[in-house]
Amino acid sequence: MNNTRFATAIHIMTLLAKSPQEWLTSEWIAGSVNVNPVIVRKELSVLREAGLIISRQGKDGGTQLARHADQISISEIYKSVKNTDVLGKKNLNPNPACSVGKEVNVHLNTLFEETDQLVINFLGDKSLQEFSDQFE
Repeated sequence: MNNTRFATAIHIMTLLAKSPQEWLTSEWIAGSVNVNPVIVRKELSVLREAGLIISRQGKDGGTQLARHADQISISEIYKSVKNTDVLGKKNLNPNPACSVGKEVNVHLNTLFEETDQLVINFLGDKSLQEFSDQFE
């Protein structure tokens, strides 16, 4: 995965975990992540849809975790923003006349699925609380 969606999402979630009683604004979060608030709002929308955060609008609006950080696994965050396979993309047009080319994507599908499941299982053993406890 060569994009920063997971890194941005885990940064956002860690900020929320470190301030569980506060309603953090997208502008404040964007300042920490050092990105445009539009990017933060996009990821907040995805995290809200996944049930990981809650938001409220208005003068006292902002975002908080939907559950305590020890009840949120890192794999939930990963799955909410995942948009590519861990191993990248397959070649969509291998040569069907080649003995490897005609079957490579069938075998890659299995390899990709197994690798992704290993990542999800590994991240599932870690909570947002454990991750956020690394920061002072």
